[in-house]
Amino acid sequence: MSVKEKLKRVLIEDLNLEDVEPDEITDDMALFGDGLGLDSLDAVELVVIVQKHFGVEIKDMEEGRPALQTISTLAKFIEERLA
Repeated sequence: MSVKEKLKRVLIEDLNLEDVEPDEITDDMALFGDGLGLDSLDAVELVVIVQKHFGVEIKDMEEGRPALQTISTLAKFIEERLA
């Protein structure tokens, strides 16, 4: 399973996103706002999810803001830290 696929699955499970399937989340869909519709509380949970499932820490908003844009940007952030 790719990092993107795993991200989609854990987002749905850990954030309790109802009526959303992994294949409905495109790689370039915005995670916040008009895209997936996450909010600031979800951002905090997302930082915890990334740490828990991938062992990658997002240290601050300066580092996190660009990473938490889309599935693609978050997967790239994770893959770079794991390399």
